[in-house]
Amino acid sequence: MHWFSRSIIAGMLLTAPTWSNSAIAQGTLRVAFGSSLNTLDPAKTKIGEEYIQNFLIYSGVTEIDRDGKLKPDLAESWTASDDVKTWTFKLRKGVKFHHGREVDAEDVKATIERVIDKATGSVARVNFEIIDKIEVVDPQTIKFELKLPYAGFAEILSDRQARVVPRDKLDTIGQEPIGTGPFKFKSYKPGDRVELVKNPDYYVPGTPKLDAITFRIMPESAAQVTALETGEVDLVWNLPLESIERFQKNSNVTVDSVATSTWDGVIMNAAHKPFDDVRVRRAIALALDKKALVEAALYGHGSVTHTMISPTHPYYNKDIAITGPDIAGAKKLLAEAGHANGFKTTIFVPSGRPPRERVGITVKELLKPVGIEVDVQRVPWDKFVKDIEGKEAFYVDGFFSRPTIDTSIYPWYHSKGSWNTVLWNYKNEAMDKVLDAARGAKSDDERAKLYKEFQALAVNEPAGVVPYVLNHVNAFRKNVKAFQSSPMMWLDLRQTTVQ
Repeated sequence: MHWFSRSIIAGMLLTAPTWSNSAIAQGTLRVAFGSSLNTLDPAKTKIGEEYIQNFLIYSGVTEIDRDGKLKPDLAESWTASDDVKTWTFKLRKGVKFHHGREVDAEDVKATIERVIDKATGSVARVNFEIIDKIEVVDPQTIKFELKLPYAGFAEILSDRQARVVPRDKLDTIGQEPIGTGPFKFKSYKPGDRVELVKNPDYYVPGTPKLDAITFRIMPESAAQVTALETGEVDLVWNLPLESIERFQKNSNVTVDSVATSTWDGVIMNAAHKPFDDVRVRRAIALALDKKALVEAALYGHGSVTHTMISPTHPYYNKDIAITGPDIAGAKKLLAEAGHANGFKTTIFVPSGRPPRERVGITVKELLKPVGIEVDVQRVPWDKFVKDIEGKEAFYVDGFFSRPTIDTSIYPWYHSKGSWNTVLWNYKNEAMDKVLDAARGAKSDDERAKLYKEFQALAVNEPAGVVPYVLNHVNAFRKNVKAFQSSPMMWLDLRQTTVQ
C-alpha cells in the first residue's frame, strides 16, 4: 500500500526490446513469489511482487537502506533551505537508462509530475501534493518548492512509486519497463514467470553480481515450499510463516527474518452500513483480541500495535494499553448503534495470502461472543484487488512499510488520503488537523507529540483495526550468498551471488 487499469498485461507474453542481454544459466537466481503482476509501471504499482520489480529495474532519486537510513541513489547530494520548504538535488552524471540515454533532471520532473497527476492513478500522489513547483535548474540539478515545511521530503523520493522513468517512454512503460536499475526487463508471462537480466551499465561499479533473475509465480504456498526443498528455486520471497520451523530444521536452507512496519488490517468501509457508524467499528475493535490475532495469523512472528507505528518506534504511544477483548463494552456499543442482537456480515480474505486468510477466520471466531455472525469468503488475489478492495464493506487487507512515518499514515487516515478514500472512507476532522500539523512540524519532539495524539484518535474513533506489524521472512538455499532481507520487503540483489 485505487485507480489504475489492470488489463494492460493480462493473458499475454510481454517481451523486452532487442537491447536486453541474454543470461548465462549458472548466474541465474530463481525466486518464487505468490502473485502475477498487474502492472510494470512503477507509478501504478501497489502489491509486493510489483514493488520488487520497481527496486530491481528502476532507481529512485534517493534510497532507504536495510537499516532504514536515507542514502543517495540517482541524486549524489541535496540541500534544503532553513525553512525546509526548498529542496535542491544534484544528480549523478553519466547514469544511463536501459535504452541508452542519460538520465537528467527533466526525467525526474516528468516522473514526479506524473505521480501527482490524478489521471495516472498513483497511490503515492497524496505524498507529493505538498509540492508547489518543480524547477529544472540544469541537466543535473532539480529544485522542489514545497507548500509547507517538510523535513522528510528527501525520504519520500525513495518510495516505490517514485522510481525515475524516462520521459520519452511514458506511453509504453507499463509494457516495456525501462529504468536505470541493476537489472533490465527481459520478459513477463502472467501466471508463470518474470525474467530480468543484468544491466552491465549500472552506475555502481561491480554490481550486480548476478547475470539474471527468474521469478517463478507460485500462488500456492505449498508449491513454493516444495520448490525450495527440492532446489527448483533458490529463494522464496515472503516465506509462508507456517513453514519457518520446518526450514529451521533444514540444513540446506537459511531462514532470514527482519522486523518491519508492514501491517495487515481489518478493513471496515464507512461507505457501507453498518460500518458507517463509529460505534460499530469501535465495538469490533473492542471484541478483537490482538494478541490472539498475532498468534493465529503470524504464529507469533509479529508485534501487537495500535496502528502501523511499530512498538519499537520512538513515536509509539506507550500510554495506550493493549488489553484483552472487552466483550461487555463491545455489546454495549452495538446496542447503542441499534444492533443489540448483533448482525450478519461477510468478511472477504485474499487467497494466496495465508496470514490474511487466518485473520479472517480468527475474526469470525472472535466476533461470535458479541453476536456478530461472520461468513468468511476466500477470493483469488487478482479478483480481490479488482472486485473487493475498496468496494466491499468488510475485508482483510495489508500494506508494506513506507519510507517515512508520514507516508505510512497520512494516505490511510487523512480524509483526503489516497488509500483512505479507497479503503475505509474515514473522516475525522481532529485527525486531519493532527496529521496536517505533523507534516509541518519542525522538531522531533513536536512530531512525537502529534503522532501520539494520532494513535489515541485512531484507537478511540477507529477507521478499522490494525492488530499487528509483522516480521518479513525470506528463505534461501545454501548456494545463495550475500543476501539479506529488507524491512521494506523488497529484494536487494545487487551483491547476491549463486554458486
